[in-house]
Amino acid sequence: MRKTLTPLLALLSLVLPVPATAGPSGTVVSGQARFQVLSPTLVRTEYAGDGGFENASTYNVVNRSFPRTAYSSRVQDGWLVITTSALTLRYRVGSGPFRADNLELRTRDTTASPWRRVVCATGQLCEAEDQQREGMLVATDHAGYTGVGFVAGFSATNNGITATVNATSAGRHRVVVRYANGQGGDGKHENRTLSLGVDGRARQITVPATADWRDWKLVETEVDLAAGEHRVTLVKSTADSGDVNVDSLALLTPGQAFPGTPQRAVDDCRFGTTCEAENGALTGAATIADDHAGFAGTGFVAELVGGTRLGQRITGVPAAGTYPVTLRYANGVGGDGRHEPRTVLLNGQAITVPVTADWTTWATTTVQLPLPAGTSDLVVTCPDSGCHVNLDTIGISSERQHLALGGYRRSLDGYTGTSGDPRLFPGLLYRDGWYLLDDTVSALYNGSTATPRPDRGARPYQDGYVFGYGQDLKAALGDLARLTGGPKLLPRWAYGVWYSEYIDRTAADYRDRILPAFREHGVPLDVLVVDTDFKARNTWNGWQFDTAKFPDPQGFLDWAHREGLHTTLNIHPSIQGSDPDFAKAQSIARGKLARGSCADCYVFDWGDPDQLRAYLELHRGMPTDFWWLDWCCDGSSSSLRGVTPDSWINEQYAKLGGFAFSRGFGSLQAGGYSGSGPLPTGPWAEKRTTLHFTGDTSSTWGALKGTIGYTSAEAASTGMSAISHDIGGHNDTTGLRGSETYLDNGQVRYTTKLPDDLYARWVQLGAFQPITRLHSNHSDRLPWQYGPAAQASATKFLNLRERLVPYIYTLAEQANRTGVPVVRPAYLDHPSTPEAYSTADSQFLLGPDVLVAPITTPGEVGSTRVWFPPGQWTDYFTGQVYQGNSWATVSAGWDTMPVFLRAGGMLVERGEGSTDALTVHVTAGARADFTLYEDGGRTRLTQRDGILVVQPTRPSTRDWTVVVHRADGSSRVVHAGRRVVVDLR
Repeated sequence: MRKTLTPLLALLSLVLPVPATAGPSGTVVSGQARFQVLSPTLVRTEYAGDGGFENASTYNVVNRSFPRTAYSSRVQDGWLVITTSALTLRYRVGSGPFRADNLELRTRDTTASPWRRVVCATGQLCEAEDQQREGMLVATDHAGYTGVGFVAGFSATNNGITATVNATSAGRHRVVVRYANGQGGDGKHENRTLSLGVDGRARQITVPATADWRDWKLVETEVDLAAGEHRVTLVKSTADSGDVNVDSLALLTPGQAFPGTPQRAVDDCRFGTTCEAENGALTGAATIADDHAGFAGTGFVAELVGGTRLGQRITGVPAAGTYPVTLRYANGVGGDGRHEPRTVLLNGQAITVPVTADWTTWATTTVQLPLPAGTSDLVVTCPDSGCHVNLDTIGISSERQHLALGGYRRSLDGYTGTSGDPRLFPGLLYRDGWYLLDDTVSALYNGSTATPRPDRGARPYQDGYVFGYGQDLKAALGDLARLTGGPKLLPRWAYGVWYSEYIDRTAADYRDRILPAFREHGVPLDVLVVDTDFKARNTWNGWQFDTAKFPDPQGFLDWAHREGLHTTLNIHPSIQGSDPDFAKAQSIARGKLARGSCADCYVFDWGDPDQLRAYLELHRGMPTDFWWLDWCCDGSSSSLRGVTPDSWINEQYAKLGGFAFSRGFGSLQAGGYSGSGPLPTGPWAEKRTTLHFTGDTSSTWGALKGTIGYTSAEAASTGMSAISHDIGGHNDTTGLRGSETYLDNGQVRYTTKLPDDLYARWVQLGAFQPITRLHSNHSDRLPWQYGPAAQASATKFLNLRERLVPYIYTLAEQANRTGVPVVRPAYLDHPSTPEAYSTADSQFLLGPDVLVAPITTPGEVGSTRVWFPPGQWTDYFTGQVYQGNSWATVSAGWDTMPVFLRAGGMLVERGEGSTDALTVHVTAGARADFTLYEDGGRTRLTQRDGILVVQPTRPSTRDWTVVVHRADGSSRVVHAGRRVVVDLR
């Protein structure tokens, strides 16, 4: 009898509501759902259909040890309610996996449904982009797809998607896949294979060739299924050829037709929240698009026309009544050539939609709509003449929009600044104050090895972290840093001045010509970047120094160190079959290196331990301080499941040289040269190891301007603080003749250069970026290669950057601890002020006390419109004082730029001619604290009532100079020497 009762009780526990029970360290368990309260603004939500909760670290989440948080939990009216000082989380007891209608987050201003779970019943359309993806990007570059896009590539081992399907009855079923199979990156146009699995049991299927990538076909396989939920996977295994695109799939009974978009499987939308229009069931000629910036979610429904029907099921309506429904829309010049108020039908009720300025301007309109209690359908339709508007969201008794703050991408390759801003991908921060970090697919991790999560068969599993930070954006970044690891603190020297240029250089060039010129012209230098041409035999992917250029590689590194420099070498991740080291590499890899898309080259699967070992071994004969991993089309990747390929190889480089200098966030081989799209495993691990090189932009005023906002956008959205742009831009756009010559296929060519004004303004911006790296593609970037005024400006600002290293190093250490980045948008400090958001693309804060508003227009004198945050601000160069909460147009020649110190703030600089003496700029008029971080300790500086107190953590013989900036715009210099108390009055 005992053996019979045990499994019966286990079965009943899966279907009957279970009261919540409190566990240790802020843990609450309700049946198969577990909640861990980590901070007032962060709760882990985990659902394990088999009851097996996971406690191990993951590749993203390396720490769940938070200070104990006060919270309460209770079960009320069938809901588990967990409340902290910042949020309330509600879960309907016994309701199964998390989805829109059973898990609710409430903060002071917002109600949200963090989890979206799409289950495809028999006969429904499963859009591939709605499913769980591993190593796959969503693309839109081939016509004929449905939904938001299609899943592209299946080009690396373990690339795949997982769909949850629900067989409405037991018996024979067909899994049907809609795909395209044109000519692949390997140049072949042939039948391909993938592995299709159901509940962990896989079989290989053949995917026939289609006419081209716009030709979508169906392929199917038969399966026997019990009634209920199942997991369907489509994966490129080691035995599969892959290289196909997948648009959608469906679970069908024998003879059942493949469904169209009216049968798309969608998750519900909960009352009190805002629904994304692109997640609804759409029919008619309207499409889902993302070509106009400013939308919420992943896109919008584009130009609703006659015959359009957009359906969304609403759940949780508390009682029958009339409720406000808010549409977020854009209404520009329609396809009919008219720009006028339009009519939209909402459940048959006509609504007038006013015009907007254009298609990038979004507005809202609110109407009252009767709704029954419980669950109902909301349907948007159009008159026969069409609506001719774009629809972004539908708020059901909610006007709060889930709009991303900032955003990131793998690189800015090809960005010109002349054809619109690059598409950024959302990260942690949103205007309505919540985010779900879905960690379900992230591999388990012990600090050195990543292991895929165990296969749970048909049992559902979810693991995600609900951030409910409201307007406390710094708290969100702090939670993220504690949870996933803080942004990398680089060595102190990395925050100095870098010189890099894609041009053939030799050891003698650096030793006898370039470094002496830096010294002669009084320009500081900390890091020498040796680009790809140093290599023998093949300058792209060779693996030895060219001894004609670098006769003694170790001697070159030793020379650099004697001169106080550090070096990096540029690497591309493939190897020629003719390379002298190829045979050894192939042997270490046990013969597993495969041919890449480049001529006679072989690529590496870094997820395979043998191939990773072979790859790292190639670096041993090339001495350097750290590595610059660069790439375009080589094709190396990682087959590790649950780990972003960029993140995995960047971690290996960090082990070699302390940090990786690399692109990040995505899949190496997907999306062309830049591979700009993010992977679902996200950017969270990347910042622990990587100095993010943002790629090859163009040398334009537009790219200069775009760089200002991008640094803040990436930092705020991911917590990444170490971000490096090509200062000056990479690709020439001017054709101006430079000062050097080089050989190109035997022909002598000249370098190019920037206009003097553009060069001066680029260097000014670079002085206040996280990393100051002068770089170009065969183009002059050194101050003495420009006219006298531009040279003087660049020299001045590069020396200023060198003096700022103590301050920036301190900010970088703070970022590592707190998650608040070195360069930040003003809304992190002033989240309730609209101007802090509207100016994020034109100005930024360098730490809490320095406001920077670069000039991005040509001419000997330029100006910019500056918004001053609350407080009082003093111009660092001129002493002019500006009151906070105000605007001013600030002009500057090349010798200055708009940089301002906050009243009470302290800016610590390296002293002139000494690495130990320090100068502190103090703006009078407010109380302030600043703790200087150095490798040997900390020094606390406090300003109270006109007295500056310096408190080092250990005895010091350092000399201090104090520059006092008074409220009337005057200043004075106090040579304080070793005094620890200085009267500023």
